[in-house]
Amino acid sequence: MSRVQLALRVADLEASIEFYSTLFHTTPAKRRPGYANFAIVEPPLKLVLLEGEPGEETRMDHLGVEVESTEIVNAAAHRLADAGLATRPEEETTCCYAVQDKVWVTGPGQEPWEVYTVTADARPDLEGKTDPEQSAVAGDGTCCTTDAQPTPMGDGEPATKQPSCC
Repeated sequence: MSRVQLALRVADLEASIEFYSTLFHTTPAKRRPGYANFAIVEPPLKLVLLEGEPGEETRMDHLGVEVESTEIVNAAAHRLADAGLATRPEEETTCCYAVQDKVWVTGPGQEPWEVYTVTADARPDLEGKTDPEQSAVAGDGTCCTTDAQPTPMGDGEPATKQPSCC
């Protein structure tokens, strides 16, 4: 089963969890410091809440499609690249408290999209690391920041910032 992912950066994580629990009549599938996700069955949606700065308005952080396997991620990466889109694959990335294989693309409005699969649960102290076995312990445990270095898009397109994970 595939499902769309919507990741929101929210100022008040607890109030947002309460609101989305009520809206979708479910509780979070995963809670960690500064993070919650909902695996909503109907409509099929992975809703990710990322704690932002106090007083900041809620904003879209990134979009995604969760798929069942690395093979599906790889097929999507090849299909997107063959269509002329610049792709940025990541393997065994620790993000959103899970080990993931994924590929990133950027939409025409600079909206970041990921096609990803979760391959394992991850230790919270390795959040945001790309090589869990050899990485140093993560500093603050946050996820999905857009403070990553610009990624060149190829074919003369301007560089864009991509989320660093999730």
